[in-house]
Amino acid sequence: MKSETVLILSLCISPLAHCQPKPSQTGDMEATKLQQQIQGGRAKNVIFLLGDGMGDSEITAARNYRVGAAGRLAMDMLPFTGEVTTYALQENDPAKPDYVTDSAAGGTAWATGQKTSNGRISTSAGSDKPLKTILEVAKEMGYRTGNITTAEITDATPAVLGAHVNSRACQGPADMKNCPQYKKSAGGPGSIAEQLIDHKIHVLMGGGLQRYQQIIDGGPDEGKNVIASAEAQGYKLITNAQELTEVHLEPQQRLLGLFNDGNMSMEWSGDPAIPYPGSGPQKCKEFVRPANEPGLLSMMMKTIRLLETSESHSPGFFLQVEGAQIDKRAHSAQPCEQIGETIAFDNAIKLALDYAAAHPDTLIIVTADHGHSTQIVPVPTAEVHGPGLMSTLITTDKANMALYYGTNSVCCSSSHNMEHTGTEVRIAAQGPQAFRVLGVHDMSEIYHLMARALGAE
Repeated sequence: MKSETVLILSLCISPLAHCQPKPSQTGDMEATKLQQQIQGGRAKNVIFLLGDGMGDSEITAARNYRVGAAGRLAMDMLPFTGEVTTYALQENDPAKPDYVTDSAAGGTAWATGQKTSNGRISTSAGSDKPLKTILEVAKEMGYRTGNITTAEITDATPAVLGAHVNSRACQGPADMKNCPQYKKSAGGPGSIAEQLIDHKIHVLMGGGLQRYQQIIDGGPDEGKNVIASAEAQGYKLITNAQELTEVHLEPQQRLLGLFNDGNMSMEWSGDPAIPYPGSGPQKCKEFVRPANEPGLLSMMMKTIRLLETSESHSPGFFLQVEGAQIDKRAHSAQPCEQIGETIAFDNAIKLALDYAAAHPDTLIIVTADHGHSTQIVPVPTAEVHGPGLMSTLITTDKANMALYYGTNSVCCSSSHNMEHTGTEVRIAAQGPQAFRVLGVHDMSEIYHLMARALGAE
């Protein structure tokens, strides 16, 4: 690294610093670009990429398998890197931490700037106070908004941006057992599916078709399903990859893409982890996603085109992109599926970096909501092995990598889901205000970073 760049970083190592370094007298382009990012400023666009359950171990496993121990993924190329703590709050005593968060509480923290208890969607612990989200702030400021995922669009991470409910389980009108006061028939705002539509987010894409086929039980759309309500509010529905490729929106029209009844299909497959001696050594099977389902990369490419080309008066766009099933396949101790989803998410990060190369006023943030259960361990032997689930993969280095899943208290059955961990996770960024990720932060501080970049703070 050039000496001028080292100087700039040393001057601005504090994430709260207000730095005005002088540009390199030699006109060094690298230092100048870095200086512009350190000075902060407004972002025209914000692309927030969330790898659900993508702790450092999950990143390392994907890197080793795909590009080798000495290789680098796209997510390794962002210039500023820090760490974020991930704990939630206890519901009955919000003054105390719950050291292991779920995606709902973790998502609420980065989306609203406030901590909550596990299971809550942008509502406060110990009460049902709605917490304003960064997407709501961006939309009020005139930014166009997108929210895409490889899970159901009503799952916790996409839900925290455009819904307020006491339980993440309340995904559709027929799923309201845990939150009856939120039902539209009770005068509430409805399920997560209903609220996402009523928020009029410009682009919504993922799985979860069955949630939108449920019948609304109150309000002006009583007796209709959520799809009909969405169409009445200006949404165009698409349900397969070909329709995504061909879709064009009329002015003021919004897009609802629902490509699977539940979560979307996997990119890769392979043998699950099992008790000692474990599965493998194995190479993963790639490109197994059904042709009628788009991948995350295709959804993201279309979303950016739709958000940047409509409504010329808009100051820019805010887009959340979730690689959701890194988490879900780690829960199931499915290493190939987990790594395949991580690589697909990394491809989305590469797209964001390519877009920012032509649009340098774009802030990119890459992080996770919590760590997970994957551990890279020595290849187990009869003499030395744990009680958990194991699989050995043959990496691009032509070496064996042993992965171990042992966070469930019932040790030796693949039917028992693995658990999240309470570790801090990586955050990386590029673009206006990106330097603020340097150091160690709480997950809730990500909201304020994005708010500053949008000009809301």
